Amino acid sequence: MAEQPSTFVLSWLPRLLDNLGNQPAALDLAMGTGRHSLALAATGFKTFGVDRDWKCARFTARQAAQRGLSLAVWVTDLEYRLLPIKRFELVICTNYLQRNLWGPLQNTVKSGGFIVYETYTVAQLRHRAGPRSPQHLLQQGELKDAFRNWQQWTYEELDDVVGIARLVARKPLQAGKSE
Repeated sequence: MAEQPSTFVLSWLPRLLDNLGNQPAALDLAMGTGRHSLALAATGFKTFGVDRDWKCARFTARQAAQRGLSLAVWVTDLEYRLLPIKRFELVICTNYLQRNLWGPLQNTVKSGGFIVYETYTVAQLRHRAGPRSPQHLLQQGELKDAFRNWQQWTYEELDDVVGIARLVARKPLQAGKSE
């Protein structure tokens, strides 16, 4: 069974859809069992989900079909495969940290598009469960800094039940260019 979508992500989907127009393309990065892919499709986004685990991709595709949702899944290892350039109006990334992917993530979002990012910080080490490897934990302010050239609609770092950073940011519009 798929996990429940992040309430943070869910709270932003209608607002982002209003800003992006009719059926914008969205990518759920490292989708796992599709908790956000399915929510994106149900909200009205043309949805793509990517994960390296084919079992997760198959599970998500079946869940989408059972719910009558249109969803394309892509099985690949993002350590070895590049993201398409200027392809998506929205990218969602939760509980996944691959720092060398930040540049390609920024390039895959179209001008005026958004990223919603939510993942663990080093504050997570004060809690019993969750990731422990520094490779998978953001430093304080690291996520905000990675998207410093974007218009940041919200940014917060929490350390109550979990240590987590959350960001919604819009890629700057490029004057005179259409995509």
